[in-house]
Amino acid sequence: MKSPWTSLLGLANRAGKCISGEELVIKEIRHNRAQIVLLAEDASANTRKKVIDKCTYYHVPYYFVPNRYELGNAIGKEQRVTVAVIDNGFAKKLKTLVDQ
Repeated sequence: MKSPWTSLLGLANRAGKCISGEELVIKEIRHNRAQIVLLAEDASANTRKKVIDKCTYYHVPYYFVPNRYELGNAIGKEQRVTVAVIDNGFAKKLKTLVDQ
């Protein structure tokens, strides 16, 4: 069964409001454009630490999702370890869906 957050993330991606890939997500966090960051549970320890530290420093909420395949599939890519949503509306709704 497909998780509710995956459909919304796919919609946000089609609207051009998602950034994926570790370095690009870090850049968006630094420039205060990232509203929410999704991080795969199976991310490497180094990537996990880097993304969490940046999110904490810049006060960007982050959430864990089950794995890189589900995260990548949600945005129509093969696999992604981290995705940032740069739209406030999508971010608010995603927060409620990922928390469930």
